[in-house]
Amino acid sequence: MSLLNNSDDLKELVEALNFKEKVERSKQLIKEAYARYGESLVVANSLGKDSVAVWDLAKKVEPKIRGFIVTTRYKPAETIKFMKNEVARYPELKVYKNEAPIPERLYESEPDKCCDILKVVPVKNAIEELHVKCWVTGLRCTEGRTRTDFKEVEERDKGLIKLNPILIWKEREVWQYLALNRVPVNPLYAEGYRSLGCAPCTKITNDDNERAGRWIGTSKCGGECGIHTRPLKTITKGKIISKDK
Repeated sequence: MSLLNNSDDLKELVEALNFKEKVERSKQLIKEAYARYGESLVVANSLGKDSVAVWDLAKKVEPKIRGFIVTTRYKPAETIKFMKNEVARYPELKVYKNEAPIPERLYESEPDKCCDILKVVPVKNAIEELHVKCWVTGLRCTEGRTRTDFKEVEERDKGLIKLNPILIWKEREVWQYLALNRVPVNPLYAEGYRSLGCAPCTKITNDDNERAGRWIGTSKCGGECGIHTRPLKTITKGKIISKDK
């Protein structure tokens, strides 16, 4: 049976499969999805450790696979530099950014709205412009409290499949893969960050929860930007640039 149609107990697989088995499962999921969706399969690359691991896996499965990056006006300088290096290495990574005007410090007063405008809108536009039928993410069910109910293959928007090929990986297994395959990572990890986002909304913490440093002091603390929880098939107007200069 195809892995795309599996009904495996994912929580059980987190502990049951070893590192090598998880890597092979991830590659097989991507391979089967690419065979089904071809060029309409696109990888979403957030430039975080999980995304660059998935991007590397995908390129090992099929070098022709395309990807997109969503950036914002609040990304740290280190992330912007890393992004430019990645795009230079992989021109098939297309960058999306919403330059629509927003109130100053909206990330403090209305963090959900800020994320909707600066992150969710560009993802919607990327999916529309790239004619995506299947998008691949770096979601992991072991990453935090908000990510325990996802599946390896989902259809939250009708006609749009989301593939989460490393969903059952643990944090240490991501780092193991990156080290063994010498995959470049965002330099902010060397400073102690475990989950990366916009500069004003990302802190270093000692909490066991990987995402505890996100949106501290707001209603979103440790939560989601909305990309994985909002509908993505409705296009919202906003000034979008496709290449970061």
